[in-house]
Amino acid sequence: MAQFYSPNRRTTSRRQITVIAESLDAAGQGVARVDGKTIFVAGLLPNEEAQIELTEDKRHFAKAKVIRRLSTNPQRVKPRCGYFEQCGGCQQQHVDIELQRESKALALQYVMLRETGVDKPATPVISGESYGYRRRARLGLQYHSKSHRLVMGFRKTQSNTLVDIKHCPVLSPDLDILLEPLSQCLNQLSIAAKLGHVELIYADNCKVVLIRHLAPLLSSDKQKLIDFENQHGVSIWLAGNDENLHTLTEASPLPEYQVAGERLRFNPSNFIQVNAQVNQQMVEQALAWLDINSEDRVLDLFCGMGNFTLPIARLAKSVVGVEGVENLVEQARNNAQLNTIYNVAFYNENLEAQIHTQPWAAQGFNKVLLDPARAGAAGVMEHLIKLMPEKIVYVSCNPTTLARDSKVLLGGGYQLLHLRMLDMFPHTSHLESMALFIRRPEV
Repeated sequence: MAQFYSPNRRTTSRRQITVIAESLDAAGQGVARVDGKTIFVAGLLPNEEAQIELTEDKRHFAKAKVIRRLSTNPQRVKPRCGYFEQCGGCQQQHVDIELQRESKALALQYVMLRETGVDKPATPVISGESYGYRRRARLGLQYHSKSHRLVMGFRKTQSNTLVDIKHCPVLSPDLDILLEPLSQCLNQLSIAAKLGHVELIYADNCKVVLIRHLAPLLSSDKQKLIDFENQHGVSIWLAGNDENLHTLTEASPLPEYQVAGERLRFNPSNFIQVNAQVNQQMVEQALAWLDINSEDRVLDLFCGMGNFTLPIARLAKSVVGVEGVENLVEQARNNAQLNTIYNVAFYNENLEAQIHTQPWAAQGFNKVLLDPARAGAAGVMEHLIKLMPEKIVYVSCNPTTLARDSKVLLGGGYQLLHLRMLDMFPHTSHLESMALFIRRPEV
């Protein structure tokens, strides 16, 4: 979401020029070219002409800001959020949603072509509602001692300063409505200056407010939070200096959500996909690509708490889920039991190890799914090829590492059959994707 600002960037003299943007990059910047150099212009759309000022000038590219826009693309729209010009959470609310998706899909296609030599369209895009889609958000807290006021919000663009947020249209309406009263409640606490951050989660069975506090809560503080909990129908969880989570009141349930008919319970500290609609479609697409049947043995790497694993296990002969975070493995096992799924086993393993030599891999797998973090799965790919699965679905939150890892698969006897962009975070620069690889017949 928000990017941290470094004041030590090398800048150029304030040279002003006039350009016409040719395209839009995945981050929502207009792309123009002058004398063979690519210039990325914040806030400029394709076919718009503008007078710009260079802010960075490197050997092969430059960055610029708009001084005066001379023409307007009809796909420029009015941002729905009043904080858009200041808040760093969204970068593209001024861009029509179809242009956003088209630009991201083309950017993904280009990265894959540049790195692998394979030209595969990343469409149709998997998408949902463009506003009100976030079922989870983390907001920063900053206490201003001079005004004795706690600010809650997201970071300003290229800054560590928070924008005081009272309304956020990309949040689920059930979370958005909590922002102003929650800020007021936190400001009333005696330890307002010792609060770290707050997370909001909209689950199927409850709304969660997770508060990170750096000093013990007084009984008066706890009572204020209990009153807020009761008034707004939320479940408050607390994280103190020991990093352990606990509920404010004993009656608070574990949050849960459904995907592909399975119920997944999770601890508020666990990772979940923030976009429920896109997550549902993503899992359905993975199931369709893998074409699971009752004879399949499937491996799910970076399985988390079973988001893909359990829907796959409902259809397959057997499934192994492997995850590097121990508490996620424990939660995945609990979720399998919750859904009465018994043909799945979960293991906490170092995913950089030689997975093909592990005891749980002895019977082999004919299909594999992996969903790594932004760093990708460089340490896994060579071992994965040795398992010789017929199909591999790779879910990615970073097109650069997807392209890097794809080269290993392409060189190991696989071909890229399908590529799709996932619009998990509309109006932001985040680009997620999924790809299907199949083993070449001659291998």
